[in-house]
Amino acid sequence: MVKNHASLEKRVYTVPVDLDKCVAKLKLESMGIEIDRLRPEQEEYLASWNEGT
Repeated sequence: MVKNHASLEKRVYTVPVDLDKCVAKLKLESMGIEIDRLRPEQEEYLASWNEGT
């Protein structure tokens, strides 16, 4: 995305979950915010949501 930003449409792009989590973690760390790890049942619950529900 960084290399091709000039040719990309202005819209929301999906990224792999691992990349999304990494970016979120880095952003929170840069703000001095620590987060807990999700329990497996919490991760399952979050993964069960579909767009628009």
